Amino acid sequence: MKRIMDYVWPLVGLVAVVLSVHALYAKLKAEAAVEPGVGALLEQGTVWSNIGTIAHVIAQKIAAIPPQGYALAGLSTLVAYAALAWYDRIALLHLGKARGISWIYVAVCSFVTYALSHNIGASVFSGGMVRYRAYRAKGLSPSEVALLVALCSFTFAFGTLLLLGLVLVGEPQILRPLASLSPWFAIHETAARLAGLAMLAFVALYTLGSWLHFKPLTIKHFHLVYPRLNIVARQYVAAPLELVGAAGIIYFALPETGNPGFFVVLGAFLLSFSAGLLSQVPGGVGVMEAVFLAIMPGIPAPAVFAALLVWRLFYLILPLVMSIPVVLGFERWRLAELAREKHRHAPPEGGGE
Repeated sequence: MKRIMDYVWPLVGLVAVVLSVHALYAKLKAEAAVEPGVGALLEQGTVWSNIGTIAHVIAQKIAAIPPQGYALAGLSTLVAYAALAWYDRIALLHLGKARGISWIYVAVCSFVTYALSHNIGASVFSGGMVRYRAYRAKGLSPSEVALLVALCSFTFAFGTLLLLGLVLVGEPQILRPLASLSPWFAIHETAARLAGLAMLAFVALYTLGSWLHFKPLTIKHFHLVYPRLNIVARQYVAAPLELVGAAGIIYFALPETGNPGFFVVLGAFLLSFSAGLLSQVPGGVGVMEAVFLAIMPGIPAPAVFAALLVWRLFYLILPLVMSIPVVLGFERWRLAELAREKHRHAPPEGGGE
């Protein structure tokens, strides 16, 4: 069964990308046709020439983003990655291993971890291996590193449930435009609000379990040990802060005309980013754009796509470029450490005579 699922999930991801790219192309073509002088070109052109025309329209939208928009998007990126580093710090505090590991070391490890996992996908393997190498060097056991990775993932999920629950309760109509992608997404506002309340109920139950010291939740071989209340309190701040920072990149890159406000943009980001993660596509390419565009019908699609390109640049591409020298430097340091250790334990020359 496991061997079958190894093929099924990539296939599901491929189908999701194909359908998303098709919907994305149709949406961008329809919206770009509204621009002066573009409609006639799109009607007469081939698919490839139309892609070039659409790219030109998007480039104009990117150029129209004011400098302060880029500055605030950059600041939002720093907030997001600082909060991601806090995820690791919170997990180390939970494990009782924070002492002796500096904030700078944790921040660099977290930055590289997420820069790789966000772009490559399969975060357990790509990001997990970075954490394994880095924290094993600081004395953590393999089981402790596994718990750290699991708690960081749970902190992200906790923040997503908290914020998405608030969005669905406050703005249940946000799901209505998704019906344009598929009738399966035609969710009534009452159902959306109930889903939001269920998410908030899970968050409350988790907090209650920590406060009242519930016994660990055991499901077969899975054990969820409720963290101490001071750890949960930190999760309440760090997780939403990271998601708000990531959504802020898009918000500040969007035009003011037709902008529905940060709360709706945050909801659109949470839904589209989650869809990208579930599709198992690296970076959620195509899937995230299709969902986000469907939720934001009040802003021209090329402008929304331009904002998402800015998000990919700030949140994905630049961190990946910056992380590669860090990984190479760390591996070089580890090789030097191993060489020195081997030299210290080597017997002296002529010692056997």
